Amino acid sequence: MNLFRRLLATDNTISTFCLRLALGIVFFPHGAGKMFPVFGGEGFSATLHGMSRGMDIPVILVFLAIVAEFFGSIALVFGFLTRVAACGITAVMLVALALVHARAGFFMNWASQAGKTEGFEYHLLVLGICIALILRGGGAWSIDRFLVKNTAE
Repeated sequence: MNLFRRLLATDNTISTFCLRLALGIVFFPHGAGKMFPVFGGEGFSATLHGMSRGMDIPVILVFLAIVAEFFGSIALVFGFLTRVAACGITAVMLVALALVHARAGFFMNWASQAGKTEGFEYHLLVLGICIALILRGGGAWSIDRFLVKNTAE
């Protein structure tokens, strides 16, 4: 089996489909808001500037985060290059966890305390879903599965 087919190979389970779809739907507004001024986001330039200067995150990492969140979320919804998209979102979560959220502790800021950064519990959930998708692929109703099923060895 060639490398591309192995990258796309997946099972036909609905549970994997549910993980993929949920992660894609949750990440789409985050990525879209970073790419365009929608869903409360400020768009590409403002996000790039704000996160690189205001949060001291290297510009290349901010650029890759925008790309991974926007295009990765769309890819996940359709199940196209699921493992690649999950790897991209894994990288985003690891950078966010290491550079921003780890110092805030475990819990989210459920009480909306002013000036308090969110903890990393959400990031752990996302990482768990990403790992499952990296291991299993896109699951049922994915473009990945369709491509593998309809191409010759």
